[in-house]
Amino acid sequence: MANEWFVIVNPNAGKRKGQQDWLTIARLLGEAGIEFINVFTEHRDHAMHLARKYIEKGFRRIIVVGGDGTLNEVVNGIFSQKHILPSNITLAMIPVGTGNDWCRMFNISNDYKEAIATIVKGSEFIQDAGSVKYYTKAGLEKTRYFINMAGMGFDALVAKKTNRQKEQGKGNALSYFVNIFASLFVYKQTSTIIRLDDQTVNTDVFTMSIGICQFNGGGMKQAPMAKPDDGLFDLTIIKPIGKFKVIRNVLKLFDGSFTRLPEVSTFISAHIMVESDPPMYIEVDGESLGHTPFDFTIYPKSLQIISGI
Repeated sequence: MANEWFVIVNPNAGKRKGQQDWLTIARLLGEAGIEFINVFTEHRDHAMHLARKYIEKGFRRIIVVGGDGTLNEVVNGIFSQKHILPSNITLAMIPVGTGNDWCRMFNISNDYKEAIATIVKGSEFIQDAGSVKYYTKAGLEKTRYFINMAGMGFDALVAKKTNRQKEQGKGNALSYFVNIFASLFVYKQTSTIIRLDDQTVNTDVFTMSIGICQFNGGGMKQAPMAKPDDGLFDLTIIKPIGKFKVIRNVLKLFDGSFTRLPEVSTFISAHIMVESDPPMYIEVDGESLGHTPFDFTIYPKSLQIISGI
């Protein structure tokens, strides 16, 4: 079992590419000499439960075959289990989702053969992870772990629309981008109090993101200076901005140059708390969650991953 990988396959990822392409992926894993057992997910959060269960059985190496959401579920399984330290688990990915933003950060190819070659090469990187405490509509406090990025306000609305389309089988790689324009004329700004390590920021917010890595929304560089192993969150705040200015500058999201706009502020901090009026909603690693108040904590160098860099 020490050399065996546990492979968690989301059959619905990438408009059912997980299911359609699994036999090809399994054949390529075998040809690469990777010993593994695999289980298909059957419902939401199943990947989280599978990760916990098989870690307790003794597995220490996990491959995710899915998208950012499946990866996030597995990360939550790793961090919520009490059997061993998360840093003793090695996590790898074969992307079949539509966004694959975490993979962009670590140069993990969408080509299955190349992604598997990355696993065989075994270039290890120990990255930070984060958690956020948030509230459900019923007023219950919950905690979610993440390893890529959290988006709030306008970003969370766009993610919610995109996720709904994915659930209906209508989503694609451009869905997030298209939903930016669809959401512009219905979203209202939010008044916030943001507490960082060394300062408090009181401001109206259009959208904001907290990054461990740099990309979300299918390749948008919303935290362009983020370093995944520096023990700090990168916070990007976009204050109220004209709708047509957003449209004119939307392509700047893809190279990070939007941060030069006067409405944009950036900060770094290991602990971030957010209060808002009205409530602000959140997505983490593309998964739509609840609302403010939020309490973010960083866990420096806490997860070992296989990188393509």
